[in-house]
Amino acid sequence: MISTVKQPASPITTRGSGGVFLRKRGSLLQSCSLVPVKTRENNALRSMVPVQKPLHLACVVGLGKFSGSVVRRERGDLVACGAYEAERSGVEGAGAPSEAAKKVKIGIYFATWWALNVVFNIYNKKVLNAYPYPWLTSTLSLACGSLMMLISWATRIAEPPKTDPEFWKTLFPVAVAHTIGHVAATVSMSKVAVSFTHIIKSGEPAFSVLVSRFILGETFPVPVYLSLLPIIGGCALAAVTELNFNMIGFMGAMISNLAFVFRNIFSKKGMKGKSVSGMNYYACLSMLSLLILTPFAIAVEGPQMWAAGYQTALSQIGPQFIWWVAAQSIFYHLYNQVSYMSLDEISPLTFSIGNTMKRISVIVSSIIIFHTPVQPINALGAAIAILGTFLYSQVFST
Repeated sequence: MISTVKQPASPITTRGSGGVFLRKRGSLLQSCSLVPVKTRENNALRSMVPVQKPLHLACVVGLGKFSGSVVRRERGDLVACGAYEAERSGVEGAGAPSEAAKKVKIGIYFATWWALNVVFNIYNKKVLNAYPYPWLTSTLSLACGSLMMLISWATRIAEPPKTDPEFWKTLFPVAVAHTIGHVAATVSMSKVAVSFTHIIKSGEPAFSVLVSRFILGETFPVPVYLSLLPIIGGCALAAVTELNFNMIGFMGAMISNLAFVFRNIFSKKGMKGKSVSGMNYYACLSMLSLLILTPFAIAVEGPQMWAAGYQTALSQIGPQFIWWVAAQSIFYHLYNQVSYMSLDEISPLTFSIGNTMKRISVIVSSIIIFHTPVQPINALGAAIAILGTFLYSQVFST
């Protein structure tokens, strides 16, 4: 089949040689042939090589008869066809990145996502140890990300999204769930070790299945339910053997799991059919969450507590405390932004596996950096829970 460059719809006329000429406003733009062509005057098959780019016929409409790859023209027939450039993405497979290039891109996304998440958790814990106000810390993270994206849109570093009232209406329940999950996780990390919070949060797949089963009415194969046993058992074993167990920290991680499950459910519905990219979707989510969270943060903690705590932290840590706050806020937005950008490139299953591996990197790095005491039985519980999460992601795809 001969391929072509798309031009505006123009008639194609035939002539005796079997060639086809495309004309626009009286000037000859392109010539090609319909192969094979059989004429009444000459039964020989003729073809003509295009003088410019190859032409792809998108459609053939007219009085002529079309059968398979053979076009028979009658005298006086007029044939119209649409065509497109062979270099453009309209041609199947043309210009598509290679499989190796795509894997490299996904690998870069994953490595960046994990690294940013590790850095965020480290600085977030440093801030919370010196400044135990998780509601304000959560608010600052959302405010910093919102400001970064507004500057990016204003300077055209990133293309602003085209939204409408329906988009924000659909985004609202996602923002509510995101706000609850974000604050609950921060409250948890203010009370317990980072490693413990992430061990409990590795049980998110169990919440996902249970919510889908009993609230949404979805059913799953038996292996999916069986994969939840090591997740639940491992999290329970890690919890009862945690040296610095705190009920508020434990419940914060559990509430965060439940909230993020609903966020994911609402996100799937909200992003369906929308043209907003993953990066801009998360930016809009951050801004709406900031509006929701700010009045609650003021009501729960308040400016007076924040001011007193700031003076205490500054006297104990010094000016670098300000850098810690800035770093945790910036890296929180960046790691979430990259994770949403990854969703544009990979399947939910691959994302789930990446999320599991991310937790391993956070748990191990936080234990090393903060010298968190870990008992062998506690480490075993964490390993079982993470293994169960990995098995869940595998059986869920089958």
